[in-house]
Amino acid sequence: MSVLAAIAVLVILIVVHELGHFSAARLQGIHVTRFSIGFGPVLARYKGKETEYTLCAIPLGGFVGFPDDDPDSPIAADDPDLLRNRPIFDRAIVISAGVIANLIFAYFLLVGQTATIGIQDLQPGLMIPQVEENAAAMVAGIQSGDVIVSVDNQSLGEFPDATTLFIDKVKNAAEQPLNLTVKRDEQTLNLTVIPQADEQGEGKIGVGLLPNVQLNRAQNPLEAFTYSAEAYENVTLLTLQGFWQLISNFQENAQQVAGPVKIVEYGASIAQNNLGNLFQFGALISINLAIINTLPLPALDGGQLVFLLIEGLLGKPLPLKLQEGIMQTGLVLLLSLGIFIIIRDTVNLAIVQEFIQQIGL
Repeated sequence: MSVLAAIAVLVILIVVHELGHFSAARLQGIHVTRFSIGFGPVLARYKGKETEYTLCAIPLGGFVGFPDDDPDSPIAADDPDLLRNRPIFDRAIVISAGVIANLIFAYFLLVGQTATIGIQDLQPGLMIPQVEENAAAMVAGIQSGDVIVSVDNQSLGEFPDATTLFIDKVKNAAEQPLNLTVKRDEQTLNLTVIPQADEQGEGKIGVGLLPNVQLNRAQNPLEAFTYSAEAYENVTLLTLQGFWQLISNFQENAQQVAGPVKIVEYGASIAQNNLGNLFQFGALISINLAIINTLPLPALDGGQLVFLLIEGLLGKPLPLKLQEGIMQTGLVLLLSLGIFIIIRDTVNLAIVQEFIQQIGL
């Protein structure tokens, strides 16, 4: 059930994205011939006055079809309501509307979670979920549930910078005392821990680290929108930082790239623990989907916006065959990467790993 819930979240986000493109086109009177969710065999089809609506078997994407490139279209090539015959600004609105729809939808998902079960808000410090037996932290008196707010009189700030600072401090203080300020319930404690040296000579204290979060639940509509705006800003900034770290050090971070299978696995785990947290999970994925689509890569919305920018600078579009060649090449590369990630994530699923061990591969 939790897996189906996670898949449903992905499908909803895809629908929202494509509805953004579709609505932006129809509101401007631009011809749209097809609205499709998914790929592969058609499961359901509805033929409207102008647009055909289809639901396909593989819910990993979707598209909005325009008659511009259909040689059999009954619409005249010089029709002013063809997408390609519209001014650059009109086309830019249609292309960017999917991203805008995902960003707006992410905010209202956070509003939904804030108004119902509450939303986790990052606070300064790091929470200790567990302490290892006989580790330096246990000797110092640190307990599960404690929140470390400073180390050697230096405030930790919020996750993820707090984690980096704390780990660096501990690693560089092997067999040396570290002064910690710890919050335990309503108490503030000053503890001294002496990190033990590992085989590499780096300090460790034997604790887990989690972001320090506070559950905010709105008591009225104004609080719902206020808390959600703060959460939206935090999620967006963390997502952008994550993308920047991935791009700036791609070779080391490439394994962290997750595809639909891994996303569904994460979503299923979240849904299993608390179905209501799918609101926040959906918001995170929606923002990620929006940012990915703004990348200036062929076959993505960002790549099409680059074509429009070039057209605006040159005063005319690039040759159609050149655009098609670039788009097709980009689509093949993206699909190949997507298939690779799906296969990799599927093989790494715990249930698949267990099966492989059982058959002796």
